[in-house]
Amino acid sequence: MIVRTLQGDTVDALCWRHYGRTDGTVETVLEANTGLADLGVVLPAGTPVHLPPLDTVSSTKPLLQLFD
Repeated sequence: MIVRTLQGDTVDALCWRHYGRTDGTVETVLEANTGLADLGVVLPAGTPVHLPPLDTVSSTKPLLQLFD
């Protein structure tokens, strides 16, 4: 899916809105979009960003539960 950034968007904010998490997704999005990191932390408004399907993104960290 290709989305366009809004004013003040960052890669992690896009990942949070689209995937609902940022662990592992930010790195995958940066790998899928060559040169995106060169645009800076806050992306210019209207920048097209390819968000790969979630099934290609996996978390390697175990889930930590604070309460049982």
